[in-house]
Amino acid sequence: MACTKFLTLNNGEKMPVIGIGTWQASDEEIETAIDVALSAGYRHIDTAPVYGNEKAIGRVLKRWLDAGKVKREDLYIVTKLPPIANRPHEVEPTIKQSLADLQLDYVDMYLVHTPFTLFINPDGSFQFDDEGRVKVDKSTDHAAVWAEMEKLVENGLAKSIGVSNFSKEQVARLLKNCKIRPATNQIEHHVYLQQRDLVDFCKAENIAITAYSPLGSKGIAKFNAAAGVERDLPDLMDIPEVKQIAEAHKKTPAQVLLRWIIDTGVVAIPKSTNEARLKQNLDVFDFQLSTEEVAKLCALDKNIRICDFSFFRGVEQHPEFTFKNQFTN
Repeated sequence: MACTKFLTLNNGEKMPVIGIGTWQASDEEIETAIDVALSAGYRHIDTAPVYGNEKAIGRVLKRWLDAGKVKREDLYIVTKLPPIANRPHEVEPTIKQSLADLQLDYVDMYLVHTPFTLFINPDGSFQFDDEGRVKVDKSTDHAAVWAEMEKLVENGLAKSIGVSNFSKEQVARLLKNCKIRPATNQIEHHVYLQQRDLVDFCKAENIAITAYSPLGSKGIAKFNAAAGVERDLPDLMDIPEVKQIAEAHKKTPAQVLLRWIIDTGVVAIPKSTNEARLKQNLDVFDFQLSTEEVAKLCALDKNIRICDFSFFRGVEQHPEFTFKNQFTN
C-alpha cells in the first residue's frame, strides 16, 4: 500500500508526507533498503551526491520502472546541490550528473544542500588548511545560485526547487530576489530540536518543512569521532514521555515521533535500512495523537542540534554558517 498522504507545495505539486532518508548507507545496504521501501509503499526517496549512493538508488529505480512495478509519476525523488558545488556555474552540470546516476530525466525536488560552500581537490577530497580545518569558499552567493536553480525548473530538470539547512534570515533574503519561491526547507527537526521560529516563518511564507533526522541520528557519532568531536547524542526513543504515549497507542516510540511531525504539518524522512523498522515508519496513519499528547511532545524542545556540522572542522569560518553550538562559539 503506497503512502497516500501528501502535503501540497506552493507550486501545486504534492509531496508524500513520509519518505526514506538514505544518508550513511552503503551501496549494498541501500539497494536492499530501497527495494524493501518500494515494496512497503514508500514513494518518496531523499538522497544527495554527498551520500555516495545515487548510482545504487538509480539501479533499483530502473529495475522497478523497467518492470512496470511503479510509474515515474508516482515516485517522488529528491536530491541536492552539494556544498562543494554551491556555485552558479556548477548547478546545471551537478544536477545532470545526479540524473545520470539516478537514471532519471528529472527529479521532483532539487535542494541547495547547505548555505555554505567548501573547496575540494581535483580528486574530489576536501581541501584542508595547515591546522586541519576545511577550506571554505566565502564567495557564496545564494541569489546567484538560486537564479540557476530556477532555470532547472524552466528546463524540466526539476519539478520543484528548495533549500536545506537555511536559517530564517537566509530564506528571507532569497524571497526578496526569487522568481520561483523555495518549495521546502529541509532541516533537522525532532522533539528535541523544534526550531519553531524557523518553522513558523517558513509556514507563513508557504514553504513546506521537511524534517531530516526526525528520530535522531545515532550514526552521526562516527563522523564526529573521525573529526575528533566528542558529544553525547540523545536517544529520542528513550524519552519517558514518548515511551508512555507509545504504550498508550500500542505503537513504537519511533511511530509516535513521526506521527507528531506529520500532525504538526511537516514532512518526515526517517532513514532506516532495517526491513521491520522501514515498515513501521510508514505504518503511522492508523492512530491519532490527542491534543494533550501533541502538547506534551511540543514541551520536550531542548534546542539540541544533533547534526551541527562540527565534523567539518573549520566550517564555522564561512559567513553563511549559522549552526552555532558549544563547539563553534
